[in-house]
Amino acid sequence: MLRTRAKYHLGQVVRHKKHPFRGVIFDVDPEFANTDEWYEAIPEESRPVKDQPFYHLLAENDQSYYVAYVSEQNLVADYSGEPVEHPDIPDLFGPFTDGAYPLHFQLN
Repeated sequence: MLRTRAKYHLGQVVRHKKHPFRGVIFDVDPEFANTDEWYEAIPEESRPVKDQPFYHLLAENDQSYYVAYVSEQNLVADYSGEPVEHPDIPDLFGPFTDGAYPLHFQLN
């Protein structure tokens, strides 16, 4: 069995290394768990390896809010101290505190 440890945690604010967006982690897959179509849509020279954690983000950029699915290798922690303004954050998290968002619900 593959054992993977995620570098980032739920409620943490992160930013993409290559693209201008940031977001709040709301779920983590221990390895790639999206569709082959999604993976193959990424240019081959930019495709991340599948055997690493992938993060679901409530993401934002200068123009919109959306959900992003990003490999660990393409993320860095965001230490700006600025909250993310995604409108779905209050459904999952409490108020932005000390650079992160506390969960509103209990994990299994």
